[in-house]
Amino acid sequence: MTVDSLEAAGLARMDDEAIGAFVASQQVGVLGLPAEGAPYMVPISYGYDDESLYFTFVGGPDSRKRRLIEDTEQAGFLVYDVRSMFNWESVVLAGRPERVRESAVEGLETILDGAWRPDLFERLAESAEIVVYRFQIEERSGIKHTGLPPGFADG
Repeated sequence: MTVDSLEAAGLARMDDEAIGAFVASQQVGVLGLPAEGAPYMVPISYGYDDESLYFTFVGGPDSRKRRLIEDTEQAGFLVYDVRSMFNWESVVLAGRPERVRESAVEGLETILDGAWRPDLFERLAESAEIVVYRFQIEERSGIKHTGLPPGFADG
């Protein structure tokens, strides 16, 4: 089934403005990095500025996530919110990750301060190496279902 064939049941494509508003309203998504075998998928918090996502990695270069992001030119990112079976949104982003130079991180404080982080990461950040990556968004698509399908309530 395609999105077009499901529009009669209440599914709708999101335009760029709706996608941006949705991504800005969330704080956590799933980063997909190319890996041998299956893609490496990891939940991660982010900051957002309309063109890019920003990820804070805590820990050294031995991290699998860090090795994979350093070795790739393309990655995927999923942001979703499910409130009920008839009320959900999903955005898929594709883009290019790149490490942010340490000198440029200070200029991102406002964006990064809004990112949710587990307490464990906050405590580790005090003593561990912190690296910031920019995920430059090159493609975006989103769909949502926000109500009962036509004829459902007539029953």
